[in-house]
Amino acid sequence: MTIFKDKFSLDTPIKIGIIGGGQLGKMLALEAKRMFMSVIVLDPNSDCPASYVADKVIVGNFSDEQKIYDLSKEVDIITYEIELANSKALEKLVKNGFLVHPSPDVLNIIQNKYRQKKFLKENGIDVPKFDLVTSKNHLEKICEEYGFPVMLKACEESYDGRGNFLIKNKDQITTAFSYFGKKQCMVEEYVVFKKEISVMIAKNSSGEISSFPIVENIHKDNILYLTTAPAKITKEIEIKANNLAIKTITSLKGVGIFGIEMFLDKNDNVFVNEIAPRPHNSGHYSIEACSISQFEQHLRAILDYPLPKPFLISDAVMINLLGPEKINGSYEIDGIDKLFSIPGIKLHIYGKKMAKHHRKLGHITVLLKNKDPIEVSEKIREIIKIKEINI
Repeated sequence: MTIFKDKFSLDTPIKIGIIGGGQLGKMLALEAKRMFMSVIVLDPNSDCPASYVADKVIVGNFSDEQKIYDLSKEVDIITYEIELANSKALEKLVKNGFLVHPSPDVLNIIQNKYRQKKFLKENGIDVPKFDLVTSKNHLEKICEEYGFPVMLKACEESYDGRGNFLIKNKDQITTAFSYFGKKQCMVEEYVVFKKEISVMIAKNSSGEISSFPIVENIHKDNILYLTTAPAKITKEIEIKANNLAIKTITSLKGVGIFGIEMFLDKNDNVFVNEIAPRPHNSGHYSIEACSISQFEQHLRAILDYPLPKPFLISDAVMINLLGPEKINGSYEIDGIDKLFSIPGIKLHIYGKKMAKHHRKLGHITVLLKNKDPIEVSEKIREIIKIKEINI
């Protein structure tokens, strides 16, 4: 049953609270504003990307309990675009009858990678072999058991590849163990995969589940480089991956949209790699290429509206615009004129004032018509240049 009225009121619009005002918050706010909803975001920066769209920015840390409470006083429902949100503070709100989706319980499971993997394994969901690291000697024993390479991951505050260290041989164990300082870490078997795939899947409070087309991802330095929709996989693998996504979101009892990243190994086995309880970088293509975007679907899910199955309007490739290695400051993006001469181009610039190495500054989606996605992406990367501005 829908928790909000069947009609949108222009006098009292639905008020959406978003913890995090990055690019995901911005694109979520754009969809909400299109439907005349009110948006308030909580972010440490008053000039965050979502600030250009939202009705109000509450300046504060994602973990600040008082700021989260302040946000709840001004909105009807809270969601989040970053896993750094304070799950304990959100849990208190839920206990007092306030709506938070996805739930704080889901956030608590996902924001710790070991806890996430342990939950998935306990619920019969295929994941790579993993273990919690208790000491350097323990890490050495695990490496010996798993064989090289292995992936060492920080359990918390680890996303966009920031918390990963690939251990390629025995000589790297000491460096890897000290790399994360005193942070809790886990080690994971390295899956030799044929493809990295992902699926955006949404569930509402009424139990309706709807998934987007499966896409294929290419990462470089653990950062998403490009996404191709649809993934070039067999129907059998598509069914297998979709069933795994449904089992995952059902086990989590999640409400909202979830990005589920998977590995497809050489034997066509599918493993869950990581879960994002929010819109995801690999779902950006849906804004132009699908019948409904991942951001609208997330809003529908958390507000308990119907979730029609999205369909592809066009094949597409999504290319991330990342900060170059030697830039750390103000920047400009060159090559726009040539870029806009390419048919089917959509440019998204997030509005981040400062560039850093690997920082996501924007993305480009190309609607493909009988074009090779790799060739298109290489052409675009030759055209677009991110340059530092010397002030």
